[in-house]
Amino acid sequence: MAKFRVGRVGEQIKKEISSIIQTELKDPRIGFITVTGVDITNDLSLARVYLSILGSEEQKEETLKAIGRANGFLRSELGRRVKLRHTPVMEFRFDSSIAYGSHIEELLQKINKDSLET
Repeated sequence: MAKFRVGRVGEQIKKEISSIIQTELKDPRIGFITVTGVDITNDLSLARVYLSILGSEEQKEETLKAIGRANGFLRSELGRRVKLRHTPVMEFRFDSSIAYGSHIEELLQKINKDSLET
């Protein structure tokens, strides 16, 4: 039963953090961000938020720094929107799965194109 609650809370945090980043944060260093997932501990004290960020490596680093500086604001807004006894501490991490998937797709298209030419 508790695992279902952790999953539901994680999905709600993902939805709310995504909404807060898109609508509330006005930092120009923050580029196009997609919240791809949230892993939350069983005691709901720590949430690892995975972000996919478009741009160069330098832009990704600047965006992650800006999100890190806005962590307190994000946590307080999350506490207002999601009714929990304690708002979890958030860690923000890169999620490179989308970039990896697009790289694999490019390779497959190249292989397909090469096989059609021969």
